[in-house]
Amino acid sequence: MIGAGESFAGMLAHAWHILPFALLFTLPVVLLGGLALYLLRRGSLASTMTVLVLIPVLATLVAVLGVSGFMFTPALTTMTLVCLLVALVTVPAALVLGRLIARRSVWEREARERERAAEASRRELVAWISHDLRSPLAGIQAMAEAVADGVVADSGEITDYARRISGETTRLSGMVGDLFELSRITAGALELTMAAVPLRDVVSDAVAAQAPLAGRKRVRMVEQADAWPVVSGSDPELARIVRNLVSNAVRHTPPDGTVAVQLGIDGGEALLAVDDGCGGIPDDEIGRVFDVAFRGTRARTPERGGLASGGGLGLAIAKGLVEAHRGRIGVRNHGPGCRFEVRLPLSTS
Repeated sequence: MIGAGESFAGMLAHAWHILPFALLFTLPVVLLGGLALYLLRRGSLASTMTVLVLIPVLATLVAVLGVSGFMFTPALTTMTLVCLLVALVTVPAALVLGRLIARRSVWEREARERERAAEASRRELVAWISHDLRSPLAGIQAMAEAVADGVVADSGEITDYARRISGETTRLSGMVGDLFELSRITAGALELTMAAVPLRDVVSDAVAAQAPLAGRKRVRMVEQADAWPVVSGSDPELARIVRNLVSNAVRHTPPDGTVAVQLGIDGGEALLAVDDGCGGIPDDEIGRVFDVAFRGTRARTPERGGLASGGGLGLAIAKGLVEAHRGRIGVRNHGPGCRFEVRLPLSTS
């Protein structure tokens, strides 16, 4: 026993004498704790932290009891009680802290996974857009050089080349506009000026804008309405949603097919449905139609006749704009093609 007036050298001598016994009693506890940690390596973080807290407390208690020879003097009893009280306080604290740290770890892991997914999406977008920008630029350059070098001299051919260059330029402008819109959505920089918007006017304008394209493809367009809902939203962005869906439907509907735009009210939501005649979407692709730069295996290259397939951003933009309006968008195979459904909250004003 170390006395109250013991010198420092004497205390070191006592410590050196006690050390082998302390190690003898504490090492089994530490080894058992290490085994418990190994068995719990796939368990919860709270369980691991509880074991980590118990190891030093139990090791201290066992060492004190062993060195004292299990002779319960008042001092040993007090020491034992202190160790038990420390365990009663630290074990619940370890459980709470373990759960908090586990929740934070899960959040950080999910954040890293979202970041990796976003980075993969950005790389895919760059790859797709690089290909799609390169194709029309190469065509424009080749046609411009042909005209400049006098390879094309006939006035009719020059007019045709000019028309093609104009078409490719329009396509490039549309792709750049889509990229800008998508960047606003993904960056959270989209600012909506909310108002009561009649969907009837939005749908009529979108159908009228796509009528020339539908006429060239001999696609019949039909408007149907069970009701004319008024939604709370931003007019330009709602017009972009409808325009993207209708143009996508016209582009993928074969000649003599039909594109039907339907309006109605379902519960407390406005329902917009766009049906096309695309022949359906394969099951392994239908879950990806709203992904950035995804156009499906049958739409990788521009269509003939100057009807460009776009950069695969229209549906991704539509999805982002719908969600910005606190709405939902989905797609399913329906009849001779597929149906895109948009649900938006009705205006309360």
